[in-house]
Amino acid sequence: MTNFIPIFPLNIVVFPGEALNLHIFEPRYKQMIGECLEEKKPFGLPPVIDNNLHDDLGTLIEIVELVQTHPDGTLDIRTRGQSVFRILQHIEAIPDKLYAGAIVNYPENITNPGDTYTSRTIVGEVKRLYALLNVSEKFPADRDEMLSYDIAHYVGLSQLQEYELLGLFTELHRLEYIRRHLANIVPVIQQLEHLKDRIQRNGHFRDLSLGGLQ
Repeated sequence: MTNFIPIFPLNIVVFPGEALNLHIFEPRYKQMIGECLEEKKPFGLPPVIDNNLHDDLGTLIEIVELVQTHPDGTLDIRTRGQSVFRILQHIEAIPDKLYAGAIVNYPENITNPGDTYTSRTIVGEVKRLYALLNVSEKFPADRDEMLSYDIAHYVGLSQLQEYELLGLFTELHRLEYIRRHLANIVPVIQQLEHLKDRIQRNGHFRDLSLGGLQ
């Protein structure tokens, strides 16, 4: 399917299914969000990374709730990512509109669970990392398996890496991308565990062998 959508560039990557709360204050986006609310239509969010608009891919965003309209006309809204789109053409000037838009299509995207073993392994490694950093409460402890989109923001990806993940259209490929990223972190986790163990032994009496020396 190909269609026109209004776009709202932001310096974040949003994945399908992800919840996002926004405070809307710029006149052009107040106009855009007002129309989206009135017409019950979504908008597109292409990421801005390192002050550069990455104008190939983005995420279609649905407005879940208008939380508050402030006296100055600014808006608080709850939104959720729907699907990944590919930009075919930017439309910078739209008659009678302050905002820009784009003609987009929607690549086929497999979001069903893929390799559950890899998913469980990834979740286990992230839980270990968060425990070592004493931030276990920041990770959902009741989850043993998670979809790639659900776990992506937990594994320390850069914005550019998150954007690369957005461009992978099977669950298996996304999990493999995250697994390779964690493979670079695992040695650091192991070093942290070793350091933690050494710190805990400091000040303790230890019976150390001299390896047979008399």
